[in-house]
Amino acid sequence: MPAVFVLIWSTGFVVARFGMPHAPPFSFLSWRYALSCVAFAMWVRWAGAAWPQGRQQMLHLAVTGVLMHGGYLGGVWSAVKLGLGAGTASLIVGLQPVLTALWVSATGSEHRVSARQWAGLLLGLAGLALVVWHRLGLGEASLPSLTWAVLALLSITAGTLYQKRHVQPCDVRTANLIQLAAALVVSLPLALLEPQAMDWTGELIGAMAWSVLALTLGGSSLLYLLIQRGAATQVASLMYLVPPCTAVLAWGLFGEALGLRVLAGIGLTVAGVVLVTRSR
Repeated sequence: MPAVFVLIWSTGFVVARFGMPHAPPFSFLSWRYALSCVAFAMWVRWAGAAWPQGRQQMLHLAVTGVLMHGGYLGGVWSAVKLGLGAGTASLIVGLQPVLTALWVSATGSEHRVSARQWAGLLLGLAGLALVVWHRLGLGEASLPSLTWAVLALLSITAGTLYQKRHVQPCDVRTANLIQLAAALVVSLPLALLEPQAMDWTGELIGAMAWSVLALTLGGSSLLYLLIQRGAATQVASLMYLVPPCTAVLAWGLFGEALGLRVLAGIGLTVAGVVLVTRSR
């Protein structure tokens, strides 16, 4: 399940490359959330899935939806729309495991992060930087785009920790439906303020279909299950594998260079994840 999650999650930057030239970020995401809500509602009704118990649990799920869908995806897609490269965005968001480990260590909310896990986190960060460093270009970043990327980083980190602490185990289908509905409530007013209209080209339709069926129904559901079953530090460390996997996908789909430096970075990243996630 972690390997499948990483592969699916890595396609998000590829989808952004296809979709962003034809749509503003929050309009695209509002369509994505709305279509995903319809799909999950049909799934829930067909399967008779159980709803979370209590209004408080639904509220907690709504908060995680705003953070992990609205804040994270809105930040990443807005940063890419403003010209920030996918590699740079993935590098910034890839700092999530470090923030998660720092929070866990400071609050003692889980087992304290061991020296071995700290070494793995630092090793993974080094590999992550090695993979995407060549994508950092002069003039690529701006204050607005960097602000959106940092917002995405803080949102996915806070959402992961909040869900692990406050959300009780429940059916992933109804949980996702609540999360997506909350994200839609936040993104739709922002979409109405965007001046650019949706240009429904074949690339945009394909990006939308993949975003709904694979990224939301598949990737988001897997992320929910991973957070529910694993420690926050272990789940966050999987994010280290996303930029290297994205680099491989970009090489296969778009012919982007995949040299020895990138391969070495992938090796360091995998080694770091193993150190963090293996059992004591």
